[in-house]
Amino acid sequence: MTLLSTKEMGQDQTKQQIEKGLQLYQSNQTEKALQVWLKVLEKSTDAAGRFRVLGCLITAHSEMGRYKDMLKFAVVQIDTARELEDPDYLAESYLNLARSNEKLCEFQKTISYCKTCLNMQGTTVSLQLNGQVSLSMGNAYLGLSIFQKALECFEKALRYAHNNDDKMLECRVCCSLGNFYTHLKDYEKALFFPCKAAELVNDYGKGWSLKYRAMSQYHMAVAYRKLGRLADAMECCEVQGGEALKKENERSLQESMKIALQHGDRPLQAQCLLCFADIHRSRADIQIAFPRYDSSMSIMTEIGNRLGQIQVLLGVAKCWVIQKELDKALESIEKAYELAEGLGNKLGLLKVHCLCEGIYRTKGQQRELRNHVVKFHECVEEMELYCGMCGESIGDKNHQLQALPCSHVFHIKCLQTNGTRGCPNCRRSSVKPGFV
Repeated sequence: MTLLSTKEMGQDQTKQQIEKGLQLYQSNQTEKALQVWLKVLEKSTDAAGRFRVLGCLITAHSEMGRYKDMLKFAVVQIDTARELEDPDYLAESYLNLARSNEKLCEFQKTISYCKTCLNMQGTTVSLQLNGQVSLSMGNAYLGLSIFQKALECFEKALRYAHNNDDKMLECRVCCSLGNFYTHLKDYEKALFFPCKAAELVNDYGKGWSLKYRAMSQYHMAVAYRKLGRLADAMECCEVQGGEALKKENERSLQESMKIALQHGDRPLQAQCLLCFADIHRSRADIQIAFPRYDSSMSIMTEIGNRLGQIQVLLGVAKCWVIQKELDKALESIEKAYELAEGLGNKLGLLKVHCLCEGIYRTKGQQRELRNHVVKFHECVEEMELYCGMCGESIGDKNHQLQALPCSHVFHIKCLQTNGTRGCPNCRRSSVKPGFV
């Protein structure tokens, strides 16, 4: 047997074992799949096969919420790509490194790795990956509350999805846009985009992972809750399950939760629990909300989702405010502040100052009140959370918004009044509306 044929046999065995792992993973035998892949990684001398199995391990650990392990495998994959001396492999490995840091809320690192990936032009794979890179970068900018750049990235990702007929990418971008508009409190758009994602799943997602259905339903639930449609929100949270849908309008956060539990999707479990808790808080069922916040916080801490931890802590603080336990509320707010400050999450800081303003107003502590009012307005200015036409704030209450091609966001009513005279923020033409 020649050396070449021995090498080819090794490559075939590696490929067979990777496929075996994929079959196990798709049938929810996750731990067995991981064992198969880890064994391949340990024994295979085929660098291209090792690269592929590392990709499988990165995806699996991402979906399980094991983000530190995801990062560890992404670093190994970078070294493997360098060994292969192939720019396509290197571009893909930098994207996985960016995604790993995004999941761990290391947003500046995410942006840096995304830019590295985008600079690797001229390769077939890097051009195909640009939509995914733009999405990851947009999520990172959103984590930093840099809204214009986040929207620019989401628009680019959506264009790549449309140009390449990539329905999976389009679905993911729609969910991120739903999250974007939830932050800015345009709840109609916050609902529209995940509904669009759900349509894509229904129309094209027969062979897709159930996580896409669960993801769209979760974001719909968040928007419904914000709109005060608590029954619809509870249904959407209940929909993340595994049973077949009986009716289109019977999607429920329970189906989402079932899918999450069946597939060991810890990140989605944490998000569903948080949404359940927020719904119960909105109904003033505080004693039901608290344990759900606790469960969500436990998972968020375990997986390293610090943005999620901020949301939980602010939800708990609001519960304490409802119960008039203002000092306990301030304890939760202080923890949220430390996390938001550490991440550079300006919107989290703004919410902290807003809650503190209300608490100190109730307590009659004027000096603390003034301090938080000043800091609140500083956050608004820094994030440019105001309409450049009317000067009123954006994100303080439910408003219909529209983005111009430059990705600056305005009240729709102001754009209708001012017509197409151009963006007052950057003076660029607004002849046509933006994608989103």
